[in-house]
Amino acid sequence: MARILVVGSMNMDIVTKVERHPIPGETIQGNETRFFIGGKGANQAVAASRSGASVAMAGGLGTDSFGVDIRRGLGEDRIDLDYVAEKPCMTGIALITVDGAGENNIILSSGANGIYGADEIDKLDLSGFDVILLQNEISSETNQRLLDKAAEKRIPVFMNPAPIAGFDQSQLGKVTFLILNEVEAEALSGIRIEGSSQALEAGQILLHDGIPHLIITLGSKGSIYMDQSGKQITFPSFSVDAVDTTAAGDTFIGAFAAKYVTGTGLRDCLRYATAASALAVSKPGAQSSIPTEDQVQSFLTMENNRTIRLL
Repeated sequence: MARILVVGSMNMDIVTKVERHPIPGETIQGNETRFFIGGKGANQAVAASRSGASVAMAGGLGTDSFGVDIRRGLGEDRIDLDYVAEKPCMTGIALITVDGAGENNIILSSGANGIYGADEIDKLDLSGFDVILLQNEISSETNQRLLDKAAEKRIPVFMNPAPIAGFDQSQLGKVTFLILNEVEAEALSGIRIEGSSQALEAGQILLHDGIPHLIITLGSKGSIYMDQSGKQITFPSFSVDAVDTTAAGDTFIGAFAAKYVTGTGLRDCLRYATAASALAVSKPGAQSSIPTEDQVQSFLTMENNRTIRLL
């Protein structure tokens, strides 16, 4: 079985539902607050594992009760935690508000994620891994050390440059697969994206950095794949009622990677990942919303049957 190493953040997400997001200086009433295991790294690891991949997680957790809860939760998803370092500080926290339309605002407190460093990367044994997933919720220096080490070992890296603030664009030279949303693509390319045509233009600019493969996700407008050979695939989204978009991008990336490492064709990888992210936005929370492989396949079967009935 192909193995994936996810290096990145693990957080406890504190999620409050609101009718609308507050404006600066305003206090509003929250409708409900719940705790979910999250963090972009952990979310992607869970998505990949639930999609059938063998997954290991590397990163930092604090010594508090949140760290204990996260270890237990990731273990229940059969994720190898041997590379997770315990740090003498708080576990990372994400404060999230979700409005009536399912859109979210997020404030991150990095905690142990922020002090997971290059020394830990130097201790990682990358042999036996087929793909590495990387994000931007740990330090830029730590990411750079991992990119260098992966390049030496010739292990492909799937990079999600989120959150985009502070991302070091020079790191793109060692990324095999860049997967990002329209906001991140705008920030890196300088092109305002309002649809697929602008996304294609932004993608061409990013490919000039030498990235072999690129996917830009466009929410309800689907996604676009591009590569250095000139190949382009535009894939539509599935129509679902959005409840919470918190882990949609992470679900897409983890699900896509899990299928890609098995040799599944690009279009089928995109279809599977798009379905997984659609299911994720239809439920609240981060990891609690990420579907299993059986759930995604059932959804795709229903979509196929619906398409046949319409023909």
